[in-house]
Amino acid sequence: MKGPTPRRLRKYVTRCLGLKSYLRSPGDGRVRPQIPATALLWALLIGQLLREHAYHAVESLVRSSARRALGVSRSFGDDALGYFTERLNPAVTRAALATTLQRAKRHKAFDDSRFIGWVVDGTTVGRCRKSACMLCRPFRNSARQIVGYRHHLVVISVAGTGLTLPFDVEPYGPGDSEYAAGQRLLRRSRALLGARFADYAVVDGEFAPAPFLHTAGDLGLYVVARLKDNLPQLLAAAQRRFRSQPPQHTFREGADRVHIWDADDFDPWETLRWEAVRVFFYRQHRPDGTVVEAFWLTDFPSRLVSSRSLYRMAKSRWEIENQGFNDAKNRHGLEHICRHHPNCLLMGWLLLILALTLERLYRLRYLHRGTHPLRTAEQLVLLFWLSLSAPLAPDTS
Repeated sequence: MKGPTPRRLRKYVTRCLGLKSYLRSPGDGRVRPQIPATALLWALLIGQLLREHAYHAVESLVRSSARRALGVSRSFGDDALGYFTERLNPAVTRAALATTLQRAKRHKAFDDSRFIGWVVDGTTVGRCRKSACMLCRPFRNSARQIVGYRHHLVVISVAGTGLTLPFDVEPYGPGDSEYAAGQRLLRRSRALLGARFADYAVVDGEFAPAPFLHTAGDLGLYVVARLKDNLPQLLAAAQRRFRSQPPQHTFREGADRVHIWDADDFDPWETLRWEAVRVFFYRQHRPDGTVVEAFWLTDFPSRLVSSRSLYRMAKSRWEIENQGFNDAKNRHGLEHICRHHPNCLLMGWLLLILALTLERLYRLRYLHRGTHPLRTAEQLVLLFWLSLSAPLAPDTS
């Protein structure tokens, strides 16, 4: 069968992205393994790409006649997957994700963008009735009664380049916070990918306080952060100035009309060590009559980045919501708990974002060489499923 298949995808992953050694040695911590780690790991990844994320669903795939077409060497049960992920070293998969992005950059996957951005944001997944692991955080109703438990994590993704590629996850449990987890995640990402990979970070207003901005600056990153009520004096000053002035820039973005106000001489608050704060405000008019507006702050110099570019950087913050969390939850089972163990949960999240990143590089860059139209993610999944019924040539090796 011509076209994309799981076996051809595996060749792309091992040869083009350089992950052959990772698939062979993914940080397996089992003492006396009977099933090769590469079979278990690839089964989990290809299960994600086929949108069969549950351990039992992966077991059904590898026990079926489609196992050879999947590129999995042997069958196994769902309990083997739980035992395997419980003992996997997350650092090895994080390093593999970093290797994937570095190889993609070397292959000019981001060359259409002048700047490479990282988006950092948190989400809630894996709800349950009882606390069963150290990552469970209580969920309370309006009367402050505990009505269940859920898991919180912060995700970082490449954005603003035409490719939304999540590449690391940092969970946080009781006594921790999204703010602290985000700083840990940013430091680790810089250490894994190097000081020259990305140029800026886009974050929501929860990450706008000074310590996070200083952490990004110490790592050599500019910041584009949403300006909200948690910085009331700066927000009030920007509102007074911009709402009494006509817009400085007006342009069309698709069917929308956008007005922008921009100034780089606002005073920093007491704990911020910047000399000045650049604030920009946009008002977006949509064809249906709705108006969207937001204030943002940044330390990008005006001579380096225009107001229009800042607007697009700010808008890229929604990539992690739409192409990150929405895809992961609705299509790849981010909400599902396969096994309630801290390391199983973490490895499940890491392998999910690895599968998303591999699929997007394969579909949007490797397969899109020529003038033919891009395949959608749904079309690629359908082609993968159709290829499982195609007869394979006999293996004579």
